[in-house]
Amino acid sequence: MNGNNRHAKKKKIAIIGVSALILVAMVVAVAVGVTRGQKGGKDEKKPATTSKAIETVCQPTDYKETCQNMLSEKASNVTDPKELIKVGFQIAMEKLQEVINNSDTLKELAKDDMGNQALQNCKELIQYSIDDLKRSADQIGPFEVTKLKEYVEDLKIWLSASINYEQTCLDGFDNTAGEAGAKMKDFLKTSQELTKNGLAMTSEISNLFGNSNIKNQRRLLANANTDAKKVPKIIPAWIETRRLDIATANPISLKPDIIVAKDGSGKYKTVNEALKDIPKNNAVKTFVIYIKQGVYNEQVVLDKYMTNVMFIGDGPTKTKITGNKNFADGVQTFKTATVAVVGDYFIAKDIGFENTAGARGHQAVALRVQSDLSIFYNCQIDGYQDTLYTQTHRQFYRDCTISGTIDFIFGDAAVVFQNCKMIIRKPDPNQSCMVTAQGRIDKREPTGIVIQNCTISGEKDYILSGNTKIGYLGRPWKPFSRTIIMQSQIDDVINPMGWTEWTGSTNHETSWFGEFSNRGLGAATNLRVKWYKLATPEDAGAFTAGNILSGDRWIKPSGVPYVAGMMRI
Repeated sequence: MNGNNRHAKKKKIAIIGVSALILVAMVVAVAVGVTRGQKGGKDEKKPATTSKAIETVCQPTDYKETCQNMLSEKASNVTDPKELIKVGFQIAMEKLQEVINNSDTLKELAKDDMGNQALQNCKELIQYSIDDLKRSADQIGPFEVTKLKEYVEDLKIWLSASINYEQTCLDGFDNTAGEAGAKMKDFLKTSQELTKNGLAMTSEISNLFGNSNIKNQRRLLANANTDAKKVPKIIPAWIETRRLDIATANPISLKPDIIVAKDGSGKYKTVNEALKDIPKNNAVKTFVIYIKQGVYNEQVVLDKYMTNVMFIGDGPTKTKITGNKNFADGVQTFKTATVAVVGDYFIAKDIGFENTAGARGHQAVALRVQSDLSIFYNCQIDGYQDTLYTQTHRQFYRDCTISGTIDFIFGDAAVVFQNCKMIIRKPDPNQSCMVTAQGRIDKREPTGIVIQNCTISGEKDYILSGNTKIGYLGRPWKPFSRTIIMQSQIDDVINPMGWTEWTGSTNHETSWFGEFSNRGLGAATNLRVKWYKLATPEDAGAFTAGNILSGDRWIKPSGVPYVAGMMRI
């Protein structure tokens, strides 16, 4: 928590119960959308107050009819927003659980192993969607007037992740045999629509509550009960209880909880053994695992219960976790990651992550990150296609090196890279290289890839190949992809067009790709594609770490090198 917040605590705090209840009523459409689909039932006439409330909360959505029908079916005579949210979100979680349970009935429709893998992955991904809906519901309640913006930001990030997990489930059926994918799409249709509706309403409410509205809420709440529960914190425990000062932290100063060493000088010889000692849902202090110098050939998954964990090594090229799972060998992309980090508040320093499958392996992830409010400092992430999967939530990378060929930084997180190196590797013949492939699915998602004061270059073999014009800054993986390269060095390793389309799609027509104040031989914009944007200072400012990540809340107190706004070059 920063100094301004501490001073704010000393001020008189007004609890906006009514505004919170309005907000939760709007978000409730997320839940009711996964209720009984378009089933028939009694067409009971609702009281005018109930019907008006439903009409109001559904107004900003893209799927108004679905929103109104589902709310009308389940709202009954309830007008209390708090009761609506309790009922609605419970139904949402129950119905998504039904999708998980029913997924086993699709096995006969999946005609190959990849299809069966997709079904299994869907169970996990839909559970993640449930988790983010649940934490959105748990977050709802009275909040401080000065925290309204932060409150809405959190909900938008979590709802965006929920949207992503549902879509990632369906993406797993691409290029698989059988009808399981089409059936799963039917299962998830209504929930996808209403999850997007929920994000739309949450986004709208942030615009509705201006200063005049806040003053009005204060008046309305003059006699309100202020003995309300404090809003659950999302800030990592280490900020308040144990400052790490990541910039200077080392294995000695951190007093690690576990030491992993291949030579037997630690408690364990493998990283996976050490994971057994991590306390579940840890919020007391950061659980530090020191991984000594060595190459650890294993697949590591920090599940959602492994929160507030830090990996620290002896250096990004000295301590390395490596693997080679890949799509060409029959593994779904989602499960190829050498290291997958799901639990929130993860930190990594002085360590390497690698996938050695090579260009022939096609999709082969070295590091997949879902961890909210996660930090990577002085790390090396090496692979070829799909090296770094920044899947969801908020992530910050500082002084890291990422190498690869096709879409080697991809995903739908809100992610900022500062002072990092992106190195294009030599691909297989007839392949092009794309540094980024952002996966924003809905136009209201607050997500995007931000590359600030970084260096985009090529490895020796790529440069010596004499064909550096096959490199691009990125391409639009999804309809609302969003990426900006700013204040960065771009070497002569990029095609003058800069960006390229996603084959067979028109995603570039609705996506946003920007460049601002870059330098180097590859930064010339006179031959760029027509659909890219030469960003203004205002455009670029919106993507700084202080804005898109609200980094002053959680990055700044961590002690990692961090610039909230534009950098001095």
